[in-house]
Amino acid sequence: MTNARMTVVCLLALAFGAASLLTDVDAKITQGDTRAAQTKYLMRGIVKPNCGGLGGLLKAGPKNDDEWDTAACYASCLSEMGHVLMADKRCPDGVWAGACKSLREGSDAALAAIEKKDADAASAAFKTATSSCAACHKAHKK
Repeated sequence: MTNARMTVVCLLALAFGAASLLTDVDAKITQGDTRAAQTKYLMRGIVKPNCGGLGGLLKAGPKNDDEWDTAACYASCLSEMGHVLMADKRCPDGVWAGACKSLREGSDAALAAIEKKDADAASAAFKTATSSCAACHKAHKK
């Protein structure tokens, strides 16, 4: 085989290898390795309603123990999603991993502030959590 042919064969092999890696990354964003739930349904069914619920409550300011308890529920669910979105080989890269970490940390800090009934601290922590969403969506949401 000539050097030119060998070069072409190597370049084609490299291109196919890169394409298969990109397909694998896209698959991880779409769905985990063994669990059936698609990421878009986790976002729509768990993250979005809990994020919207917590944001709405903190904007208005929880007015009674039931509303503080509901805020704690929302923050707890968001924190857990920071773990779920890393599980089952869903994480395709460092952007995703960093966003999940920020989601957990922001949600955990919001939960701690909610337990103290400190709406200002909870709101500040919630902003950390939501900024993680924006960073990940910028990199991965189609």
